[in-house]
Amino acid sequence: MINHMPSQLIDCLLGMYEYSSEAIFFFGKDNKLLNLNPAAKEILEAGVLEEMLQGREKSICLSCKGYTSTEELVTCQSCYFLNPRQDFSSFQIYLETKGKGVLPYVASFHTIDQAEDTKVLILRNLTKQLETQELLFHNTTIKHIIKAQEDERKRISRELHDGVAQEILSSLVDIRVMKYLQDPADVSQKMKHIETSLTRLLDEIRNMSVELRPSSLDDLGIEAAFRSHFKWIEKNYGLIVHYSHKIQGKRFNNEIETVVYRVCQEAILNVLKYADVDEIFVHLYETENTLMLDIIDQGNGFDMSNRETKGTGLGLFGMKERAELVKGTFSITSSIGNGTKVHLEVPV
Repeated sequence: MINHMPSQLIDCLLGMYEYSSEAIFFFGKDNKLLNLNPAAKEILEAGVLEEMLQGREKSICLSCKGYTSTEELVTCQSCYFLNPRQDFSSFQIYLETKGKGVLPYVASFHTIDQAEDTKVLILRNLTKQLETQELLFHNTTIKHIIKAQEDERKRISRELHDGVAQEILSSLVDIRVMKYLQDPADVSQKMKHIETSLTRLLDEIRNMSVELRPSSLDDLGIEAAFRSHFKWIEKNYGLIVHYSHKIQGKRFNNEIETVVYRVCQEAILNVLKYADVDEIFVHLYETENTLMLDIIDQGNGFDMSNRETKGTGLGLFGMKERAELVKGTFSITSSIGNGTKVHLEVPV
């Protein structure tokens, strides 16, 4: 067919093949290499290139580390060579390259001659695009973190102004009034009022302190911190927390304990906001050098495929980010009307 093409078109195709920055491989029957362009030769180790040029069957496997499917980030299952009928017009592949290690490529694999079973594999290096995406993700993450910090500062500021400052002002007014009281009974009554106000103030400051950083987490560990927090939740919100654990008072790395505590704290906050339940179940246990945390409710649940979820989404984002800081994994299972399960795994 190429003999019937205009010479100018043939020259353009040959030029594209020779000078393209994309790696181009042609394979024939039994998936043996027929030809490859200079860009393809540049990315292959010498030994792999030699094996391919000698026509070794499936020699691309010496360099290929797998591709990304809908189920796994890197897999060799249902390989593009072994399953040509599947749509491989655009997919991501990982290759061991010459001097640069394993790099990601966007690939296209087509059969261009059914009779001769000729196929073409075209690769374009994805490194720059992924670096750009990573930088964008980093910048977006920083913006989310700054916004979350500012929102938290606003919340603390409001609590200080509306709670602590008002209580102090009220007590200050009562103290000034006492200077003008003559009747001992009035003085005693005013003193009781001041004492009640200061007691409320002390409780509020303690609650704020626990929210910011519970001392029991540092002094006694995650188990004691959970018990204290769950009692506070039940007292202030009426939510019953059924807590079970299998760590026998064991202490873990301070960073790990903080992450587990904060994820649980945020998950319970989400339950209070959206689940509409009176009780939840929290399980903390260790298995095979991994600390596990489950928070389960039988509440409203939500549609995980719906991106327009309630709230800002920063809570879920923050829990996932915290888990990744300690090389852990964070997952949520939920459906409408069937409750929600938050699962955290942290290697210890």
